[in-house]
Amino acid sequence: MAFSIETFIEDCKSAAGKDPTHKGVAEHMGHAMADTDGILRDLGQPTGSGVFPLYRSENLTVINVVWAPGMSVLPHNHDMWAVIGLYGGREDNIFWRRIKDDPEGRIEAAGAKSIGIGEYTPLGRDIIHSVLNPTAKLTGALHVYGGDFFAAHQSEWEADQLTEYERDMDAVRARFGME
Repeated sequence: MAFSIETFIEDCKSAAGKDPTHKGVAEHMGHAMADTDGILRDLGQPTGSGVFPLYRSENLTVINVVWAPGMSVLPHNHDMWAVIGLYGGREDNIFWRRIKDDPEGRIEAAGAKSIGIGEYTPLGRDIIHSVLNPTAKLTGALHVYGGDFFAAHQSEWEADQLTEYERDMDAVRARFGME
């Protein structure tokens, strides 16, 4: 069966309605990533970077995220679980953890994972990660979040001292060239 974004969204809504964790959604993401050509046929070949909402509710958000070549995003959290699957390009993630008892909320690196075409990964509610598109081409990814991604309180950490501040979604859109 060929990929359909409408079916994928309905499957994710159903899975999230049955189980508040990421597990059911991750299963559907796995099926979707088995047909990356179908995703490209349905969504179209990306032509520029952006954060393109496909579905948004209080309990679930589905976004088509397209990263520009060489683009990076500072360490941030989502304050909800996520499942990320790549249908084109690559994402290099650095995972971070809070430094215990640090009064400025600083973080330190705790691991890394590269995600390629057809791969997906779940991120827990408390995960902090930064992302890099290390390729010379656009990277396309389906992101599914266990809540309203655009309304959630999220943090971001500045690059020099890795201190925490509130994430500004308008600034995120601007980084993706969507001012």
